[in-house]
Amino acid sequence: MGIEHSKILARQEVAQGTMAFHIAKPTGFEFRPGQAFEIQLPGTGSETSTEDRVHAFSIVSAPHENELMFATRMRDSVYKRALGAMPVGAALDIDGPFGSLTLHKNLARAAVLIAGGIGITPFMSMLRSAAMRQLPQDLVLLYSNRRPEDAAFLSELQTLEQQYPRFRLKATMTDIAHSAAGWNGDTRTIDGVWLRQAIEGLAEPIFYVAGPPAMVAAMRQILLAAGIDEDDVRSEEFYGY
Repeated sequence: MGIEHSKILARQEVAQGTMAFHIAKPTGFEFRPGQAFEIQLPGTGSETSTEDRVHAFSIVSAPHENELMFATRMRDSVYKRALGAMPVGAALDIDGPFGSLTLHKNLARAAVLIAGGIGITPFMSMLRSAAMRQLPQDLVLLYSNRRPEDAAFLSELQTLEQQYPRFRLKATMTDIAHSAAGWNGDTRTIDGVWLRQAIEGLAEPIFYVAGPPAMVAAMRQILLAAGIDEDDVRSEEFYGY
């Protein structure tokens, strides 16, 4: 669609060290759940490297929502420092949407979403959209974080599970010993045994994996070792989030 102008409407911390930005949705801006866009910061001249002025983010909001949202770990980089310093009302530019990590159209086949950390962002758009439409499709989310404090959108996902009968959330915290929050759920890493338990009874599931590159590579190996056809595995790696 080319460059579109927007502005920051609000911001909120959605996990420790993770900030969500609500931005204005340009007129006519259309996208599919799971797609991404680039956010270009203002006041960045040609002498600034592309890495310091432009960053790609998955779109957290669903297409039916009146605003756009993205979320990111607020790491110590030139771009993240500049983004974090921008006040509500500040202008920025959007380039997009792009990306093909979108849900398959055959609703008879289940979808298994596997997210590590900030890799949850494209799946939030998918799940918000599916819940609003009450799609007759089985959706299972395997969501791995170190601690509940690190798990962005966890409470929203728990609420979605109650509101959308076809959605099932299986979250795990792999470093609960260092958490100050209570947690009564799983604490194991995602392995072949847990995976097979999670997908039992699902109709011909297609798998979607998003997270840090090492996590995505490991999950692909686990899926293939479990006998999943590689044509039924789709993934997206998140660098530097």
